[in-house]
Amino acid sequence: GHGAGKIAPSSGNDILIEKTSVPEQCVRAVKVGDFVRYHYIGTFPDGNKFDSSYDRGSTYNVFVGKKQLIEGMDKALVGMCINERRLVKIPPQLAYGKQGYGDIIPPDSILHFDVLLLDVWNPEDGVQINTYHTPSVCSRKVEVSDYVRYHYNGTLLDGTLFDSSHTRMRTYDTYVGIGWLIAGMDQGLLGMCVGERRIITMPPSLGYGENGDGSDIPGQASLVFDVVLLDLHNPRDGITVTNQVVPESCTRKTVSGDYVRYHYNGSLLDGTFFDSSYSRNRTYDTYVGRGYVIAGMDEGLIGVCIGERRTITIPPHLGYGEEGTGTKIPGSAVLVFDVHIIDFHNPTDNTEITVTFKPDECDRQTKKGDFVKYHYNASLMDGTSIDSTYNYGKTYNIVLGANQVVPGMEDGLMDMCVGERRHLVIPPHLGYGERGVTGEVPGSAVLVFDIELVEMEEGLPEGYMFIWNDEVSPDLFSEMDKNSDKEVEPSEFTDYIMRQVTEGKGRLAPGFDPYRIIDNMFSNQDRNGDGKITEAEFKLKADEAAAHDEL
Repeated sequence: GHGAGKIAPSSGNDILIEKTSVPEQCVRAVKVGDFVRYHYIGTFPDGNKFDSSYDRGSTYNVFVGKKQLIEGMDKALVGMCINERRLVKIPPQLAYGKQGYGDIIPPDSILHFDVLLLDVWNPEDGVQINTYHTPSVCSRKVEVSDYVRYHYNGTLLDGTLFDSSHTRMRTYDTYVGIGWLIAGMDQGLLGMCVGERRIITMPPSLGYGENGDGSDIPGQASLVFDVVLLDLHNPRDGITVTNQVVPESCTRKTVSGDYVRYHYNGSLLDGTFFDSSYSRNRTYDTYVGRGYVIAGMDEGLIGVCIGERRTITIPPHLGYGEEGTGTKIPGSAVLVFDVHIIDFHNPTDNTEITVTFKPDECDRQTKKGDFVKYHYNASLMDGTSIDSTYNYGKTYNIVLGANQVVPGMEDGLMDMCVGERRHLVIPPHLGYGERGVTGEVPGSAVLVFDIELVEMEEGLPEGYMFIWNDEVSPDLFSEMDKNSDKEVEPSEFTDYIMRQVTEGKGRLAPGFDPYRIIDNMFSNQDRNGDGKITEAEFKLKADEAAAHDEL
């Protein structure tokens, strides 16, 4: 029997563990052979403190189950989770026993430890990857030597934030797999898609090792990076063209030196929108292949058809480079342009004439000076209607060669017979030029006209505004000088010419105001400009060789 006064130690022969705080999720539990970092406060049963890691300002870092700790502690740490807190009571035989420890711990002391576990890893650990969001489309994954832009939050295993790109409001941009990053990150980013989110956990050997980073990351710390990949390219990349929609009617494709009008939406690889021509309500107009736009666009706009749509993906070295644009486009960003080609032309283009209908009888064809009446439908290359004479129920009437229409239309109406129909494509330099027509024709637009010649009146030989159909009367002056005062007044002159026209003896140039023509003819005869023509003036003029607009 035992003496009644002897009370067995309440702790018995084993440790007592009280879990004072348990995390909701156990990220990882300690196993024998793991390395741990924990904080502790050591006290005697009476509450007196004999030691504390907090006082030293750093965790206690050690292998578990390798006899680097007192036996009770080696046992107490097994099964502990990150952020778990335990109150451990250790009997002397599992602590410092009969010897105690110097001046600090007397013989046969029961020890109490308040332990908070912050970190655990194993020398066998590699990088652990947990992908928690995968984008629906992934055309490409990170490979060694790629250049990436990503956002991250960096924490220790216990959740302490040590760094974040989000707080700096800019991505972390770097090459992958060539030693620019800590080893765990170099490995952990491989295989990622743009838009993917993953948690990359690494032991210190693949992070900042035994010494940490000297500030926020302690030595021997596991690191956890919550990463979202925004952008990815390789310095060897060219542009890529996708989502091509080519119209069936494509007869011509752009070449270097063409002038192109196109609409676009511009975004970054992660979908962030940065610019659109649609929002400005006007096309972007430029020469291609000549360095007027970023290199990737210069290349991506070659070989396209009018009406074509394509997506052009441009790596930064063919875009805005390492600098970006300072506002909307970050440095080293891949650009994605959704492009719609509205029209293009070349400065060397002429009017393109296609005869769509020719009548069987075609004895007379239009020439300079003819007065023509025609119908037209005018539109842009994308089919946008501009105007149509059919809407007004009357023809458009002009004198050919008198600069009454754009040069391309002059071309398109030549050598045409009544009843003929033509399809004209007029480049802007033969149309309304760089300025266009406000509210109707955009600047630098190619025009499409469908025309039909309805009527024509033959013009006079070039340079003439009036011609005689018959022989000229020998006593022209006296016939004109109605009141025989040896002077021809403007009214006498006008009456005479109009009578010749009415009687079919002479013709005025068609398509002009006859009175304005006759006024001109009068001024030509009136040599001294006194408002009347004398016989001498008349003779003098008649003797001169050049007979333009004269009698």
